Parts: sequence; C-alpha cells; structure tokens
Amino acid sequence: MKHQSRHRVFLPNLLLLITIFLLRSTTWISAQEIEDESEFDYIKGSEKGPSHWGELKKEWETCKTGTMQSPIDLSSHRVRMLPKLGELKKFYKPQNATVKNRGHDIEVKWEGDAGSININGTEFFLHQGHWHSPSEHTINGRRYDLELHLVHESKSTNGKGKIAVVGLLFKIGRPDPILNKLSNFIKSMVDQEGEKSIGMMDPSEIKLGGKKYYRYLGSLTVPPCTEGVIWTINKKIKSVSRAQVKLLREAVHDHAERNSRPVQPLNRRGIQLYGPKRKE
Repeated sequence: MKHQSRHRVFLPNLLLLITIFLLRSTTWISAQEIEDESEFDYIKGSEKGPSHWGELKKEWETCKTGTMQSPIDLSSHRVRMLPKLGELKKFYKPQNATVKNRGHDIEVKWEGDAGSININGTEFFLHQGHWHSPSEHTINGRRYDLELHLVHESKSTNGKGKIAVVGLLFKIGRPDPILNKLSNFIKSMVDQEGEKSIGMMDPSEIKLGGKKYYRYLGSLTVPPCTEGVIWTINKKIKSVSRAQVKLLREAVHDHAERNSRPVQPLNRRGIQLYGPKRKE
C-alpha cells in the first residue's frame, strides 16, 4: 500500500540582458531545493497545495509574492528569436551518482564534479536531475507527459551560487534510455523514501535532442521558489514510454503522483529562443 501524504507585452531584449548582468554581479542564491516534502503537496484545493505554498512558511513567501516565478507557458507570440545566444555548451563527465526517492520526486544526484555548462561566460556545475509528471512548462498551452530538470550551480566565494536549470520535455512514445537504465533502482524504492548508489553515470548520456532552446529568467518550481534562476528549455520534444511515466508516479507519495506546479504569470518577462542560423 502506498504511503499517504504527510503532508504582450515584451520588454526590449536589452532589459533581459541587463537583468542577467545584474544576476552575474550581485544576486547569489542557493541551488538547494527543499528535501523534506512533508510540509507541502501538489493536490489542488489542499491547504498545503501550490496556491498556498507561499503562506506555509516565512521563507517560502516568494512562492506567493515573487514576480519571476516558474514554470511558464512558452507561447510563440511571446518569444523573440536571438541567434546570438549561441549553442548551449556542455562539458559533462562521468561521476559517481545516487538515485533518491525524495517523496515528491525521483532524483539523480552526482556526488562529485560531473562537469558543467557555460552560459554567458559563467560555468554552472551539474548537481542533480529530477522528473516532474506531467511537464511543468507548457508550449503554446500544451502540457507534455514528463519534464526532466538538470540543476546546475555556479561557484562563489561566499558559498552560494547562481542556479541554471536545463529542462527537457517528453511525450509518450519510445522508452527513454536513461530511465531504462535507472528503472530497477527506482522500482526498489517504490513506496519508500531512500537513496541507492548507482556507481558511475555519465550525464552526457542524457541527450538534448536538438540545438534550439528557450531562455528566460525564473525561479525554482518547488519551495522556497527562489528567483533568479536561468532557465534553458530545449525545444525538441523527447520520448518516454507510458510505463516509465507510471513508474515515476508510483514510486513517490500519493500527493505527488502528479508533481507539477501550475503555470505562473509571465509578468512582462522576455522569452528568448535560440536557433542556429541557416546557411545561405
């Protein structure tokens, strides 16, 4: 028996660039998402549901008062093409990892230096990945079957870094190779929070599938909903089997089987879309 819950208007692109500059210069935030999910849930209408997260704890107030919250709808009429963003540069490498059932999601966590991505000249080091089902971000109002978040953090002298998350969207189709590799570990933790070592895992095996991506400034999608997160959502939709999605839902607590935060207001933020220039 499963555990019960413990319960259009664009600003000029210049503004987004200025905001990123300010983030690089002054805003330092922790990439630490909440690990103890007993104090919040995803149930619509629940006193601990997404609409109340900002009221549950003082340090979660941003979930209610923030103006740069995630996820958002990536609508075509809001997007501005910007080829100068350049391809997402990944420098991943194999590292020991663990799979963890956090109750509200399944997480893969790399124990050491698993490499980095480079955004605007800043290195963001990969820490962990986790899944949301259905997807949290939508494209032109469409919600997909699954979303993977790869969470990165930059280094800092004061012990806190900026966050950069790479998001991958999935629709039902062929099985996802990474979830195939992890399925036995996940099955062993169904209905119970825990952590298992999976040995060396190369994050380069997680294929993005395409070079086009959306870029915007947002927040963590779980409490404390910290803002200043640089989001990169790959435009290519990958595939996952129905059985894999079902396993991810069965493994977590009942209140998190559908562990997606509702779409948040854009609040005049710009959304950029990178696409390689076509050859003449």
